[in-house]
Amino acid sequence: MKTIAIICGGDSSEHDVSMRSAAGIESFIDKDKYIVYKVELMSGRWEAILPDGIRSKVDRNEFTFLNEKGETVRPDFCYITIHGAPGENGVLQGYFDLIGMPYSTSGVLVEALTFDKFVLNNYMRAFGVSVADSLLVKIGHDKEVSDEDIVSRIGLPCFVKPSRGGSSFGTTKVKTVEALRPAIELALEEGEDVMVESFMGGTEITCGCYKTKQKSVVFPITEVVPQNEFFDYDAKYNGQVSEITPARISDKLAERVSKLTSMIYDLLGCHGIIRIDYIITAGDKINLLEINTTPGMTATSFIPQQVRAAGLDIRDVMTDIIEDTLENAKRIR
Repeated sequence: MKTIAIICGGDSSEHDVSMRSAAGIESFIDKDKYIVYKVELMSGRWEAILPDGIRSKVDRNEFTFLNEKGETVRPDFCYITIHGAPGENGVLQGYFDLIGMPYSTSGVLVEALTFDKFVLNNYMRAFGVSVADSLLVKIGHDKEVSDEDIVSRIGLPCFVKPSRGGSSFGTTKVKTVEALRPAIELALEEGEDVMVESFMGGTEITCGCYKTKQKSVVFPITEVVPQNEFFDYDAKYNGQVSEITPARISDKLAERVSKLTSMIYDLLGCHGIIRIDYIITAGDKINLLEINTTPGMTATSFIPQQVRAAGLDIRDVMTDIIEDTLENAKRIR
C-alpha cells in the first residue's frame, strides 16, 4: 500500500483551520488503498503524528520519519492542506520539488501568484477577468498616502485585507474615513502588504474544480449568504452563514461561471482541487474575488458539499488526485 502524508499546521493565523482540514482529509482518503499519516509543520518542528498519538520527528533532508514499528517511512505522496505560509505560497512546493516528492497542489509559481491577492487581481485583469479596483499599502510606507486619497481612489465602503493571507484574518469592511487607518493597522499585523479593495455588492458564489489526465470536473456552484457584514472568519468556520448548493442562479449564468472556472484553472496551470470565489453584480457580471488553491476540507467545507451535490464520492476524488499525480511523477522520472 502507498503511504500518504497529510501536511498540515503552518505558522500563520490559519494553523487551527489547517488542522481541521487535515482531519477531514484523513477521513476522506480510502484506507483500503492507502496508509495515512498527518504531518504537522511549524517553525523548528516537523512531526509525524502516529496512530497512538506519539509524534515522530521528520528528517527534513529526505522527508522521512519513524513509524509506530520503528521503520523508516518516506511518503509516496503528500496532500498539502496548510492554509497560508508555507503551504499556500509556493515555499513548501519548492522544497518538495527539490527532494522529488509528489504533492497535491499546484506548483511554485501558481501558489505564489494566487497567494498574493493584489498581484493575482492585476494578473487576471490582463486576461479580461473582472476584478475589483484596488491599491496596495506597504509596511513602512503606509503613512505616505493619506486616508482621504485612498478613499477618493477606492471609494466607500471598501475592504482592507492582508494581500497575502486567508480565512479573513485581518480583514475589515470600512465604511468611514475614520475607520480606514485602524483597519490598515490591523491588516499589517498579518503581513507586510495591505490591499484596499473597492466594495462590490451582489451575490457571492464559489465554485470548485479539479482535473486529471482523464477528466475535467467542475463542481456545482455554492451560493454564500453570510449573516455578518461579509464572509468573515465566523461565517466561514462558526456557522454564521447560509450555504446553498446549487446556487440560486440561472442555468445560463451557472454555465458561464463553470466555464470561467475551468478556463482560469487551465490559464494558471493549476493542479489538484481549487475553489474560486466570485461575486455576481448587476447585469449578471461575474467578478473574481479570490482563488483558493488549498481550499478548506472539513466535512462541512464548500468542496465536500459540492462533491456531494455532484453525486460523487469524496474518496474517489481523493484517489483521482493521488493516482494522477503519481502517474505524472512516473512520467517525469
